[in-house]
Amino acid sequence: MMLFEKPPVFNALPVLVNIPISIYIVRFHDYSMLHQVTLPEALFLGLLQGFTEWLPISSSGHLVVFQSLLGITVPPDFDIIIMAGTIAALVLYFREKIFSLLTGIVAGNKAALTYVALMVLSGIPTGIIGFAGKQFFKGLFGQPFVVSLLIVVTGIFLFIASRQKDLHAEVDAKRAFVIGIAQGIAVAPGISRSGSTIGTALLLGIKPKEAAEFSFLIGIPAMIIASALTLMEGPAGLSGIGPLVVAVVAAFLAGYASIGLFMKILQENRLYYFAVYCVIAGTVFAILTHLMGY
Repeated sequence: MMLFEKPPVFNALPVLVNIPISIYIVRFHDYSMLHQVTLPEALFLGLLQGFTEWLPISSSGHLVVFQSLLGITVPPDFDIIIMAGTIAALVLYFREKIFSLLTGIVAGNKAALTYVALMVLSGIPTGIIGFAGKQFFKGLFGQPFVVSLLIVVTGIFLFIASRQKDLHAEVDAKRAFVIGIAQGIAVAPGISRSGSTIGTALLLGIKPKEAAEFSFLIGIPAMIIASALTLMEGPAGLSGIGPLVVAVVAAFLAGYASIGLFMKILQENRLYYFAVYCVIAGTVFAILTHLMGY
């Protein structure tokens, strides 16, 4: 139950989230990297990023593979930047939950404070793994064959998680920390962030809906921090903003649709759908990338 009536401006929160991100990008980042990306390519990559980001099939893995197969030259920075669209989609979808947490924090509500504390706790192992393995993870973006195999690994893990039946636990400190470890490992392209965190939560006995909500919510700060750190590494400049805008908007629309689809499938206990897809798609990707010499 919400503690206060939600003001109308909160419905515009995704836009407000994108404004500072977009201003930062336009002011400080090097858009020269986009000169090889056409509008159709940007549209395709935005839709691909948005639709696969919140499904447990690894958006980064799909981007790496498709960019290689289609010969689209895009540095990892581009993929990070268009996450602004998918983050905005997530904020819009869970706006009531987020607003409830924010108002709960202001009011000193114990449940809200505890939940946020668990989110922070889960971010600790994620950050440690992400920073420690930064160069290793970054190198994987140039190995589409290996990434394809990791998509298969994601599928196998999802199949194991989908077999869990005793789902009555709540998120606590121990479970939040373990989920954070899973999120850290999922920095690797091909290992789905939502798949690894939700799958881990299910294996820990957490109820599906709560597992999905916690997984998605801890993804917001993790993705924002990762995006900001990547952007700060780029030199200043400005060119080719059109493809980026198209990609971000496409990612937002596809991302919002994919969240609703995933929540419906998860509540119907059909997580194995994604397991089957990942094993088949990953195998096909591995064969194609191998034949193409990757």
